[in-house]
Amino acid sequence: MTDQPKSGDKHQLLLKRLGVTIDAGTLRLALTHRSYAYENGGIPTNERLEFLGDSILGFSVTDALYRDNPLLPEGELAKRRSAVVSTRALAGIARSLGVGEFIYLGQGERLTHGKNKSSILADTMEALIGATYLSNDIFTARDLVMRLVGPLLSDASALGAGTDWKTNIQEISAGENLGTVQYVVEGAGPDHARTFTASLLIGGTQWGTGSGHSKKEAEQEAAADAWKALEARNGAAAESSVVSSPAGDA
Repeated sequence: MTDQPKSGDKHQLLLKRLGVTIDAGTLRLALTHRSYAYENGGIPTNERLEFLGDSILGFSVTDALYRDNPLLPEGELAKRRSAVVSTRALAGIARSLGVGEFIYLGQGERLTHGKNKSSILADTMEALIGATYLSNDIFTARDLVMRLVGPLLSDASALGAGTDWKTNIQEISAGENLGTVQYVVEGAGPDHARTFTASLLIGGTQWGTGSGHSKKEAEQEAAADAWKALEARNGAAAESSVVSSPAGDA
């Protein structure tokens, strides 16, 4: 298993990126995916830490949203929280930190590029939050959460205020009578390392593209790309309308 992460100095690199201290045993546990545990005699996995970290993440984000947005209704707060704690958001944070290279994976997951799968990355981030709490205290864990998701909190509306991009696109398309939404997906590569690319067409016009290690992930990326394009178009149209209004109308 020469491609598995090594302890010691490499773990210190991850801790430096996170900006926290976690004892060696707890850190290794946080990085142990169930596929690795199964292949190594059923050792403990990071799933309990993931459960703990998920609760800390949810509370920390909820508290910050509540305090920083006193005028937002409950429904909008819930949407923003959903966007920030989503698998997509957490996986993005994990990729920015290079967490994938440190995860202990079984052979099957290694062959299918598990270190870059959004679900595995997001679960590991939650486990690392839980491990930070156990090795320190709730204040340190909450500080880690805010450093990780702080930029997303201030830009929650730009995330689409939700996690289901495909649903958002369907709603926009129906509301603006843009036409039928269609995804064209193509796969490439061997079965054990297959990647997919998706193009999103609305009324026959391409609005977004995306890629991923599954059709679902590629389609969600394409929908997110299309959502941004549609928002930019609508913003430009609104600005053009204001500029072209006759001065005498005022």
